Amino acid sequence: MSISSTRLGLPDRGLVAGLRDHVDLPLLAVAAILLGIGLVMVASASMGLGERYFGNTWHFFQRQVIFAAIGLAVATFLWVVPLARWERSGPWLLILVMALLIAVLIPGVGRTVNGATRWIPLGMFNLQVAELVKLLVVMYLAGYIVRHYSTLRLHFLGFIRPLIVLGVGTILLLLQPDFGGAAIMLAIGMGMLFLAGAKLWQFAALAGTIAAGMAVVAVAAPYRVARLTAFLDPWQDPFATGFQLTQSLIAIGSGGWFGAGLGNSVQKLFYLPEAHNDFLFAVFAEEFGFVGVVALIALFGVLVWRCIQIGLYAERAGHAFGSHLAFGVAIWMGLQAFLNLAVNMGLLPTKGLTLPFLSYGGSSLIVSLAAIGLVMRVYREAQVPAPRAAPPARRRRGGAA
Repeated sequence: MSISSTRLGLPDRGLVAGLRDHVDLPLLAVAAILLGIGLVMVASASMGLGERYFGNTWHFFQRQVIFAAIGLAVATFLWVVPLARWERSGPWLLILVMALLIAVLIPGVGRTVNGATRWIPLGMFNLQVAELVKLLVVMYLAGYIVRHYSTLRLHFLGFIRPLIVLGVGTILLLLQPDFGGAAIMLAIGMGMLFLAGAKLWQFAALAGTIAAGMAVVAVAAPYRVARLTAFLDPWQDPFATGFQLTQSLIAIGSGGWFGAGLGNSVQKLFYLPEAHNDFLFAVFAEEFGFVGVVALIALFGVLVWRCIQIGLYAERAGHAFGSHLAFGVAIWMGLQAFLNLAVNMGLLPTKGLTLPFLSYGGSSLIVSLAAIGLVMRVYREAQVPAPRAAPPARRRRGGAA
């Protein structure tokens, strides 16, 4: 019997069977495929940029490989660490979230690019605070739900407390400004609370209030109004406010059924801004066509489905914290992928949201892989049912318990 199997109380049933006891093979496979596609597409979409600005065709690809290696190391670490440690660290996770959101706004600490202060320089790359905050919020809320499950379901105060935290975080994100990150964080929180059993009327009333508030915020700044107007009719001003979206639509439409082939995108040649980042999907659609797009959407569907299945598996095994973690990651990955694709196709206003595993960027890739590592840990611990709490001992009359 292997050491790892012994620790989990599992029989040694061969390499493949033993691997299934430790990792979810479908989730591992789909995450690996998405990571591979992302590396290939970053190389394809960024060759011209790398050559022009750095004199190195593979500049962005090489950096993305390094980010992937770091992300895999972080994912492995999270796969090894017991979930109980993260569950006990709830208050510290909350403090870390607020510290990061405040630190990025401090002059001299946060880095400003194109009028947005969203990054903290960390040597070879810039940490985009909103990406890490998403993961930390999922971990904090999973712990809160477990600790206050009854209060959350039965009392309005239990529902409001985490929303105060989300509200403060949203305000700090909007100060960067990062409207997309704020919307994603709120949606993740609301989704996790709803799945935890928050009353429907409370959820609906608050969701309506938040939607109205976000709408007001969206039209409060001139640049957001310009983006909204361009989204509604990008062809009205295709060389200014609608430029990015029209180029994205041209790329997607040029792909046809089977695409122009890997490396043959025209729009990535300095026509489409952020071709290797937020609009990588448009380049993918141009090179692989409708069939490739359907396959990519299916991969993300499998990723979300497996996270949900692992969450249900953990719930049946009595691992409540792990269950809510997996559900939170499923909401996060599914929603962010949907929003990125919708922005690229002109279904939503343009906002700075990466496509998980594919878009260039260290913060997004490392945190996405870390989230998968956490879900893998949930699957690993769910192999052994959680011990049930022993009922309180009854005292005998006239004697000790």
